[in-house]
Amino acid sequence: MAEILKTACGQLGIDATDAEVLWQGENTIYRLPGSVVVRIARVGQHEAAAREIHVARWLAENGVATVEALPLEQPLLVESRPVTFWKELPPHRPGTPVETATILRQLHDLPVPDARSFGRLAPFVRLRERLSTATALIPDDREWLLRHLASLEGRWADGLPAGLSETAVHGDLWSGNLAVSDDGMVRLLDLERFSIGRPEWDLVSTAIKYTSFNMIGENDYHAFVDTYGFDVTEWPGYPLLRDIRELRMMSYLAQLATEQTRFTSEAQLRADCLRGRRGPRPWTWTASP
Repeated sequence: MAEILKTACGQLGIDATDAEVLWQGENTIYRLPGSVVVRIARVGQHEAAAREIHVARWLAENGVATVEALPLEQPLLVESRPVTFWKELPPHRPGTPVETATILRQLHDLPVPDARSFGRLAPFVRLRERLSTATALIPDDREWLLRHLASLEGRWADGLPAGLSETAVHGDLWSGNLAVSDDGMVRLLDLERFSIGRPEWDLVSTAIKYTSFNMIGENDYHAFVDTYGFDVTEWPGYPLLRDIRELRMMSYLAQLATEQTRFTSEAQLRADCLRGRRGPRPWTWTASP
């Protein structure tokens, strides 16, 4: 990744000396001197990276605080990897359930943009690829998970029950994808799954922290619901979106475990839970990077 960083920075005349690795997960993120953050995405994610730049600028224009893309033509493509450049955030912490609900309400209340600019919600993106190549999983589990995926795709294709009207959706909004600075400003992070779709999808990420994993308590969840104004767990479509989100979380660990063996036990735990080997929800999953 260091050579990709050096090449991308060189194309823009930016000094990559003393770059610091901030994160290595789905993306590799570097900090450069001068409060610049560089994000290197995986091969094949050019469209998602370009949408992220477009979304960040659209949100800023509409008064929603988010990460700020540097004013240059991007993303760059280096060795088939999209590279984007951002202004470094001030010191910050993750969001609370109430802060999450507040910015979701603000986002979902915006005028709905043209879906041709942002794309439509695609809850299964990359799932089949991740599971099919997850050699860290035993074959029987991998085959079961692929069948489970096919079942969920079929249920999704049948259509969701009546509910909230379509809005702009973040696509992966949980507390870790919010940055709350010392002055109380709440900013959205990780915009690559931003799209147009049913807002219930954005609410599920917090709901499963309560119903599936017991990561937040009853009081925190009720505060989230009261702030947003809708309890997605009481909506008939919740089980389907919950199941899709859980499979997404499982498939990400399967990808990590295939690349780094230290994640193998957590990937197996998640497979066991989905297959019913660890009893009913709530389960205890270790947060992924």
